[in-house]
Amino acid sequence: MSGSCGRRWEPRLGVLGGMGPLAGAACALRIVQLTSATRDQEHIAVVLLNDPHVPDRSSAYMAGGQSPLPAMLRGVNALVGAGADCIVVPCNTAHLWFDQLQQACPRPILHIVDAVIDDLRRRGIADGTVGVLGTPATLELGLYQDRLVSSGYRPMIPRQAEIQSLLVPAIAAVKANRVSEAYSSVARAIESLGRRGARAIVLGCTELPLAVPHERRPELGIVLTDSIDALALQAIEWMNRYAGTCAA
Repeated sequence: MSGSCGRRWEPRLGVLGGMGPLAGAACALRIVQLTSATRDQEHIAVVLLNDPHVPDRSSAYMAGGQSPLPAMLRGVNALVGAGADCIVVPCNTAHLWFDQLQQACPRPILHIVDAVIDDLRRRGIADGTVGVLGTPATLELGLYQDRLVSSGYRPMIPRQAEIQSLLVPAIAAVKANRVSEAYSSVARAIESLGRRGARAIVLGCTELPLAVPHERRPELGIVLTDSIDALALQAIEWMNRYAGTCAA
């Protein structure tokens, strides 16, 4: 296709993954699974760059480690070069560098926290106390809290001891492909926030949805919003609107 909407008949979605690799692959998979399609040709064209060599995001903020920004910028540029019309980054902590990424990118990058807030509303949670699980950097630096407050929610995060004893080991287990080991710790963190009054829980690290299989979520008795699924749904909606605009 030629003209102002792009170079192809069908637009492409870029996924900057690898942070961690399983989360990037899971995001691409969920985009396929959540797309309403009856045949191959009705799915979204996706370019996945699953680069595991991006420096650790939490270490960069919490311990003065190497900045991941240069590697993420290279990844974004590679996706644009591959024809991506829109980009998603299935890593919550990476969004601490969102403004720099978007400023340097000629294509829109969808924000994972905005996607989660949309998903909360989709699930009927329009206000009230919302618990947030995530990496120490994500929680300490308020990635979710500020946007939740501005959208009418009261954010709640785990106690510091719970972050270190439950979330940090669970995230590490998923990154090491020991996914089944992570469930009990994440479930305990969810239950703790529920007892403290949370109406819903944000799985605000993209390793955490992998630790809590969809089929086990009803056992926990609370609304869960999955940052991988929320981002996938926002990407599908964006791409469908963009395709419709280009076809008009």
